[in-house]
Amino acid sequence: MKSRRDFLQKISATALAVPFLSSAKAAGSSFYEEPYEGPVLKVAILGLGSYGTRVAEAMRDCKAAKLTGVISGTPSKIADWQKKYGIPAANCYNYENFDKIKDNKDIDAVYIITPNALHKDQAIRVARAGKHVICEKPMALNAKEGQEMVDACKKANVKLLVGYRMHFEANTLEIIRMRNAGELGKVMFFQGLSGFRIGDPGQWRLSKELAGGGALMDIGIYSVNGARYMVGEEPVWVTAQEVKTDPVKFKEGVDETITFQLGFPSGVIASCLSTYSMNYLDRFFLNGTQGFAELQPATGYGPIKGRTHKGELNLPHKTHQTVQMDEMSAIILQNKKPVVPVDGEEGVKDLRIMDAIYEAVRTGKKVELG
Repeated sequence: MKSRRDFLQKISATALAVPFLSSAKAAGSSFYEEPYEGPVLKVAILGLGSYGTRVAEAMRDCKAAKLTGVISGTPSKIADWQKKYGIPAANCYNYENFDKIKDNKDIDAVYIITPNALHKDQAIRVARAGKHVICEKPMALNAKEGQEMVDACKKANVKLLVGYRMHFEANTLEIIRMRNAGELGKVMFFQGLSGFRIGDPGQWRLSKELAGGGALMDIGIYSVNGARYMVGEEPVWVTAQEVKTDPVKFKEGVDETITFQLGFPSGVIASCLSTYSMNYLDRFFLNGTQGFAELQPATGYGPIKGRTHKGELNLPHKTHQTVQMDEMSAIILQNKKPVVPVDGEEGVKDLRIMDAIYEAVRTGKKVELG
């Protein structure tokens, strides 16, 4: 198991069967939707690794977003992507010269999919070039860096979005709807489990300098973020404990396993686990006085599986990155307001909590969140 992306891909089923056309017509399927005639977001991907490839493939099915450019430090990757996605040479850049996108009308936004430590500087450069920024999560190494990104994008009058694909996932949104409608009663407790056994010890995710930490900065952010959107509140305190069984693989500053607890204003408690040493951990559970909701897998690439006290959730699966990019196009070009925010401020909120988790681990004390 080499990375979070491998884990998320394998833990979920591969695909859903395409229904017969007669069934699709009866169900009002997208096969019979009117052709999209709205604005299209022209996107360059910065960082052509495995997840960049996944996003590019998903964008083939987008209606409101189109891959128009690439930015990479590897010339051979640029050449491959040019052929595969029909990208003109004029829309190809490297890490040294991509500031020139300022003059390229074929690029509206840049999706940054590089190691965490590179996000801040790259986002600020993109913003200064007058392009909208989409950044993978976590959006920076800490809340201070994240706020600098937010400020730079505001100054440049461009939007900053974070790759929170689960904010658009159908089963997730149904549980949020149920909670908001009072169908769970008073929410009392949330549990988030996020983990897998990481492979290659030489990868950047196990580098303090590049990742900013370990499991928490990679897979653990799902439980941090999930606790917030499932409970529907912002936490006011954090406690946390770290366990490290392999100090050779998980060097100083690279967390292997952290359990953390979040306290919310209404009295809800969240109990979460973030780990690089255990498989089969991708579960959210929300408990209320009148019902419950569970997602397992909760954050994999899909299909997401859910159930509540009312029964199974069987909402249709669509590739998360396809939905994400179409929705982000609407946010950027049409000022659409998503049910759960995906803006830079949302990213900073997660980073503040993760900063507090690391402080709680270091001090052994409860950390209050302002």
